[in-house]
Amino acid sequence: MLDIKKIIGGSIVIEGIDAADIAESLTFSDEPGHGDLALPCFKFAKALRKPPVQIAQALIDSGVLSGSPYVEKTEAAGGYFNIYLKRARFGAEALSGFLSGGAAAPFPKNGRRICIDYSSINIAKPFHIGHLLTTVIGGSLYRIFTHLGYDVVGINHLGDWGTQFGKLISAYKRWGDDADIAARGVRGLLDLYVRFHKEAKNDPALDDEGRAYFKRIEDGDAEALKLFGYFREITLKDVGRVYDMLDVTFDSYNGESFYNDRLPAVVKSLEEKGLLTDSEGAKVVDLSDYGMPPCLILKSDGASLYATRDLATAVYRKETYDFCENLYVVAYQQNLHFKQVFQVLTLMGYDWAGACKHIPFGMVSLEETGALSTRSGNVVFLEDVLNTAVAKADAIIKVKNPTLRDRAETAKRVGVGAVIFTALANNRIKDMVFSYDRCLSFEGETGPYLQYTYARCRSVIEKAGAVKGGVAAAVFSDDDAFFLLKRLNDFSRIVAEAGAKYEPSILSRYLIDVAKSFNRFYLSNRVLTADADVSFTRLALVGYTAEILKKGLQLILLKAPEKM
Repeated sequence: MLDIKKIIGGSIVIEGIDAADIAESLTFSDEPGHGDLALPCFKFAKALRKPPVQIAQALIDSGVLSGSPYVEKTEAAGGYFNIYLKRARFGAEALSGFLSGGAAAPFPKNGRRICIDYSSINIAKPFHIGHLLTTVIGGSLYRIFTHLGYDVVGINHLGDWGTQFGKLISAYKRWGDDADIAARGVRGLLDLYVRFHKEAKNDPALDDEGRAYFKRIEDGDAEALKLFGYFREITLKDVGRVYDMLDVTFDSYNGESFYNDRLPAVVKSLEEKGLLTDSEGAKVVDLSDYGMPPCLILKSDGASLYATRDLATAVYRKETYDFCENLYVVAYQQNLHFKQVFQVLTLMGYDWAGACKHIPFGMVSLEETGALSTRSGNVVFLEDVLNTAVAKADAIIKVKNPTLRDRAETAKRVGVGAVIFTALANNRIKDMVFSYDRCLSFEGETGPYLQYTYARCRSVIEKAGAVKGGVAAAVFSDDDAFFLLKRLNDFSRIVAEAGAKYEPSILSRYLIDVAKSFNRFYLSNRVLTADADVSFTRLALVGYTAEILKKGLQLILLKAPEKM
């Protein structure tokens, strides 16, 4: 892939500005008369103490790109340094690079490892719509970093510890029905959990009973552990169906309970380093010097907390995986928690603490529901959302293409993909309100639109058959063809940017731009013409588009149907 931004950026010299910053600042333009590449000089104004217009003009006066084999001309316009490429040269080289070996190949292995903690569902609780973002953001980052050459460890840090399991045992022993649980899985367990909290409002002694049962789990009581294992098995079986639909996988399911025997070492280390102080009988790490409340390590009764377990988890992951980065894809409500944990790791003297990073995201809800609450039973199962989307997709496809073979599989790909794309289309920190109608539209910025565009590419290629010829550089004198090629050629940089910013939406938005550019090109250019070289070149552009769309979709967890 011809990295034209790197090539051009490396040839632009601005004293006091790093070459990498210049290359990163270059942007593609699709508006005729504004250059093919533009360098906004506004971001350099403060460092250079010059107005942007003066910086752009100085670049013109220096003739900085006059000797570049890829540059036709340059101009200064309103604080922008605009660059016009030699379309024939750039187009021929970029397309030849695709033809000689593809354009979406993975980066070489770099020998570095990244841990990604995502999804982290709770045992005996439903896999609901609120888990969608962490699951698909983490799953996409897993694929993106793998593509970028990293060895990635996907971790489902199960929520499998706490008083709620004692409460569930109490509810199960009072009202449990094995036949119902076998038939309904986690939904049956959820009903028991909800009933427990309703009954406990009138009988507070139930809460004491729940705590007593959890103490039995902590103490290794055989019956309590057996029931706990039973709940875990049912949960993983149920959520396994959802993970299969989303095509999300994990390398480890080590949850909170896994780290119990590692907690004493963490507490001992904090004590030896003089970091623990007493606070009303509890043990805390004072973080007032860092503008944070104290980090609670042990309750007054000696019980551990989330922070204690996360400290042990981080140490274990470093010792086991020797990560270069340890990512936590967890909702933004936990911002303070992770700041505290990472600061405590730093105070403990771990030089790798800075490699631990919280990747926050917003909240998700459905238009038809209010706030989700497991205790009250107001939850929307993600499996139901996915199945509804698949059914709606099937109905749409039945109307649009009633003779389509494998319609059920295509509907599954489109329906599930529509839900995933909706979650990954916007900046991850934004709250998301989910709408079936919007996400399943075949027009606009949706998953089905991307999949339909890919299927259109495959249809064109199939109908054209083998076309012999060479690259006709004149094809790129057409704006639509040239703009499409520029976008396609930017794929590797976009994937790298999505990884660097932990932001799959960068890739999602790029794929929408590719699809829009392709459809403009397709509508304004006949692919097969009387000129063999022109036909060959335009068909190659279609193939290039198909390859980028298919790989890009795969990186954001979507499948690419060959026909729709």
